[in-house]
Amino acid sequence: MSRNVPRTALLGAFYEDYLKHLDTARFVADVNSRYMQGTLQRLLEHPLCELRRAAALALGYVGDYASNGALGRALNDRDPTVRLLAETSIRKVWLRYGTEAQQKQLSIIIRLNAARRYRDALARAHRLLEEIADFAEVYNQRAVAYYGLGEHAEAIQDCRTTLELNPYHFAAAAGMGQAYLELRDPIAALEAFRRALRLNPDLHAVRIQVARLERLIEDV
Repeated sequence: MSRNVPRTALLGAFYEDYLKHLDTARFVADVNSRYMQGTLQRLLEHPLCELRRAAALALGYVGDYASNGALGRALNDRDPTVRLLAETSIRKVWLRYGTEAQQKQLSIIIRLNAARRYRDALARAHRLLEEIADFAEVYNQRAVAYYGLGEHAEAIQDCRTTLELNPYHFAAAAGMGQAYLELRDPIAALEAFRRALRLNPDLHAVRIQVARLERLIEDV
């Protein structure tokens, strides 16, 4: 591919090639050869939706936590494909904080939660947070463990901390809403769910909860 092609057009060409061949390794290599993370972040605001899509996809592969804000804003893009790609990518960059060893510990905690081994997840999260106290996703995963153990007040506190550290963490806002429901506090749950939707308007299950709670509160 010619090096005289404008860089923005070049990213579009890489994206078209990816859609045609679904060769992820090639797409990542092409992007890494020509683009810095900061440039991709700026391209998330480009007028052409194809370039915003390409940038959102690329940051999921080559971006780190520094891209959290740009991807978080892209969750409210007018193009639904950009929003979808941004959601997939931001979930990835949430894990890319701290050292490689700390990221590996987080991945173990996530697997433990997925296996419903909540007490083991909780213990590992406690230890990891003693080492790195500002890792937002660890608080979120600890909230998941607390919720699984029925300790809903503790889950809410960790969701709050997650959002203080990462104000784009729609999953923590949604999780907070679920925990408030368990505590039979529909007004607080509604507030949390609305916050999640402001961050990510494509959370359809959350939108259903908001509509249900609005009807419930109106009927009281």
